[in-house]
Amino acid sequence: MPSPVIITVDGGAASGKSSTSRLIADRFNLLHVDTGSHYRAITYSLLKQGIRADDLDGIRRHLEHLPLGTEVSGHRALIRINNYLPHETELRSEIVNQHVSPFAAVPDIRQYLLNYQRSQADTAVNHQFKGLIIEGRDVGSVIFPDAPIRLFLDADAATRAARRAQEGQNDAIEQRDKIDSGRKTAPLKCPEGAIRIDSSNLTLAEVVAKVAAIIENQTGLIARS
Repeated sequence: MPSPVIITVDGGAASGKSSTSRLIADRFNLLHVDTGSHYRAITYSLLKQGIRADDLDGIRRHLEHLPLGTEVSGHRALIRINNYLPHETELRSEIVNQHVSPFAAVPDIRQYLLNYQRSQADTAVNHQFKGLIIEGRDVGSVIFPDAPIRLFLDADAATRAARRAQEGQNDAIEQRDKIDSGRKTAPLKCPEGAIRIDSSNLTLAEVVAKVAAIIENQTGLIARS
């Protein structure tokens, strides 16, 4: 079978990663994977057990008995954790928003998720998608550093905060950026050689059009009309 096309989309919170990736997945028949939801699911599971981000022994014990799975819904790959599919409202709750960056900075958690995240390429093939579009904060630098298309979406802090407010979410954008960019393991950054797109003054449709043109020019995939 032909190798799946892999497209990585990195960027900070509210940079447009998810909205763009979902639309691109539908347009090109790709599987969409949101690695941020993986860290949110782990955070949700640990918080339910009363485990803090600085309790490394507790985290390791919890991860030893925490199987992961994938449920495909439309073009989305959803994480199942301990055979439970967390609801979007659980993953996006205020308490998870507050704690996800400290948990995501824990090397044991990042290593625990690495093989699972890379396995999503196989999931795409098994479900007969043309490839994978995967978004996060280290997908083009750590998870798939050799992907043929690596993108980095950015926007100024004011624009991103306004987007979060429109979504009805209370998300400390600048604080999360500081934690994600400053962590020692897989910090948030524009991967070397990635294509950077500043979406501050662009509509979603304009960002999608830019990304679609890049995919068509570099892979030969044809967007669905």
